[in-house]
Amino acid sequence: MSAALRLRTAVRLGRLAGVLSRALRRGDGMVISGRVALAACPDAFRQLTAVRPVTFVSATNGKTTTTRLLAAALRTAGPVVTNLSGANMPPGLIAALLTAPDASTPAVFEADETYLPTLLDQAPRRTTLVLGNLTRDQLDRVGEVAMVARRWRKAFAAHPELTVVANADDPHVVWAASVVPTVTWVAVGQPWRADAAVCPGCGAVLQWADDVWSCSCGLRRPEPTWSLDGDHLLHGDLRLPLTLALPGRANRANAAVAAAAADLAGIPPAQAVAAFASVASVGGRYEVREYAGRRIRLLLGKNPAGWTEIFDVLAPPPAPVVIAINARAADGRDPSWLWDVPFERLAGRFVVATGERRYDLAVRLLYAGVSHTTVENPGEAWPPEIGTAGLDDAPPLDVVATYTAFRDWLRRTGGDTDVRG
Repeated sequence: MSAALRLRTAVRLGRLAGVLSRALRRGDGMVISGRVALAACPDAFRQLTAVRPVTFVSATNGKTTTTRLLAAALRTAGPVVTNLSGANMPPGLIAALLTAPDASTPAVFEADETYLPTLLDQAPRRTTLVLGNLTRDQLDRVGEVAMVARRWRKAFAAHPELTVVANADDPHVVWAASVVPTVTWVAVGQPWRADAAVCPGCGAVLQWADDVWSCSCGLRRPEPTWSLDGDHLLHGDLRLPLTLALPGRANRANAAVAAAAADLAGIPPAQAVAAFASVASVGGRYEVREYAGRRIRLLLGKNPAGWTEIFDVLAPPPAPVVIAINARAADGRDPSWLWDVPFERLAGRFVVATGERRYDLAVRLLYAGVSHTTVENPGEAWPPEIGTAGLDDAPPLDVVATYTAFRDWLRRTGGDTDVRG
């Protein structure tokens, strides 16, 4: 069987699998369609991207949002293929490609940081990388941050033709990306520095002066050409206000990186920023929904770095918070990361600890001095301490959950249950 015939067969089988999955109510059919196509044609990704420009967005935190923002900007110039469901491993990317009738349509893909090297080996030469950050996450699956950075650096060195947009404030990202000749550096800040204490190149202690870092070996923060200044995007003489529907500093940082990538694709910054304003939620995050008689706002909190950003978008104290912790494969089976999160910042609030690992969270909250209770299913009997949150005209009750717990809350509120980071 020729390669072309094998691909056509794989595409048909994949689409059929997706239709059957949806008909049998086994999901949205996206991932299974990609898996079937990949099984029928192991070279499917290479062939489906052979004549199209491809952009990979990868990071520990923010890759889903950055991908959504970048896709919105590129759509102002024409159609874009993207994995909107957040399925960021090869089957999910292939599933997205199966929906594109035009083989030359640009693709913007969120890429799992561990699969990124493999994807680069199959991608076309017209490939752009958008790199956000590297922090500890799912250590049982991903490994230490330094290991991921080494894999990235080795993969990037093998593809010097890459065009890269990268976060200048993350030492691991800079070290990995510095082997590529063409890099656009973006300064977005680095609030979480616990994973950037030592130089990824030589192991010496990094020196920090405000947001500028350096090492005695010569590795240092590169000079950015794009930067974030509060709620403004800076580029040369341009000072552009970022008016986003998405809350928080982290999403402004995501938007700054996306704007730099959009500019390389020919989208003017003002046009890109206007498109960003249309993105109000990402995979259910930040949406306000009804559950058990209250309005709740859903937030994803999956690791210490992400939590440092979440504290700033919660409703102001003394508003209560529901925190749902699971430790399944998608969450990372080891919940010891809870001890790295500064939950002391929740002092003065009441916390409802729920999820399968609610008791692990309760112990952490006890040592943090935070008032709390553990509840298996808050909706069956809301604790009286949460007061009027989510009732009538009161602000919605914030619910922060790990991956699978977030998916459970989406299901309870009647939403899409496919969410990634």
